[in-house]
Amino acid sequence: MRGFPGADFEAYVRAVGPGLLRFAHVLTLQRAEAEDLAQETLIRVGLAWSRVRRDGNPVGYAQRTLLNLFLNNRRRRADIPVAAVPERGAQDGRLAAVDAADGVRDLLASLPVKQRAAVAMRYVLDLPDEQIAELLGCSPQTVRSQVSRGLAALRAQEEPR
Repeated sequence: MRGFPGADFEAYVRAVGPGLLRFAHVLTLQRAEAEDLAQETLIRVGLAWSRVRRDGNPVGYAQRTLLNLFLNNRRRRADIPVAAVPERGAQDGRLAAVDAADGVRDLLASLPVKQRAAVAMRYVLDLPDEQIAELLGCSPQTVRSQVSRGLAALRAQEEPR
């Protein structure tokens, strides 16, 4: 098997775990939810490891598992109301970076989940259209359309009004 001598699951997790976590974070937009999603993915891959390693594409299997878990388990969580929103203090470099990350997160959250998944697979995982299409269960043309529409929506929100 390519890249994982001796079919060692522990080496596999060390090699692909960070990438799966990044992918999950872009999909879920929440660190804790991304960690749970990546962990559940690795558990499922581990349970099927003997079959997965024989198939020869354990990274693709994990990416597909993570994507399926994300798409199948999308539940809207209600926001918890608070009595008052706290005021922000003076902006320093760290707060500005957090604001920028929140802005990106908000932009991505505005996309439908399949568009967000297509954009994430294209720009986070750097996958070709054919592989994204296989993972999403659609045609490469649909992938290009989803990515194009997603990027157009992101650009439209980014433009100053």
